[in-house]
Amino acid sequence: MSRALLVIDIQNEYFPGGGLPLHQAEEVEGKIVAAMAEARRAGDRIILVQHVSASETGLFASGSSGSRIRPAIESAAGDAPVVVKRFADAFQETDLKIHLEGVTSLLICGMMTQNCVVFTAMSRLADGLEITVVEDLCAAPTPVVHAIALSALKSKLPVKSAAEIWR
Repeated sequence: MSRALLVIDIQNEYFPGGGLPLHQAEEVEGKIVAAMAEARRAGDRIILVQHVSASETGLFASGSSGSRIRPAIESAAGDAPVVVKRFADAFQETDLKIHLEGVTSLLICGMMTQNCVVFTAMSRLADGLEITVVEDLCAAPTPVVHAIALSALKSKLPVKSAAEIWR
């Protein structure tokens, strides 16, 4: 089994000072950095996703500070590929599938549990992959929104903690 960790949208826009700061974003970022190290030790592939708006201004505008991937994530990622997306679903109109060649199991984490994480995990373009959402490596605007999104996902696919995955 070949496994990959998909790290979605760990970008400045979601952190203090950004346009859409999420609940405990910095704490989740630290956990993701640690999980990326665990993934590397386990031989898992790592793929980053970056949301870039088609608009020249506003949230996630191309080249803006808010659209940049966080430095700690970039450092931990090493030479991992970056998939640029314009929609919530990281598969939609991207080259993600190319980076997943040979992968059978996909671990998903990142920002906007209720949006980008859910839409990517539930994407029809992910059919054929064993999908698991890593619950403690995701963030949402509030704890309640995060919990509701994960509760709904649990009825459709596995949702596990990082400790359950990298024991």
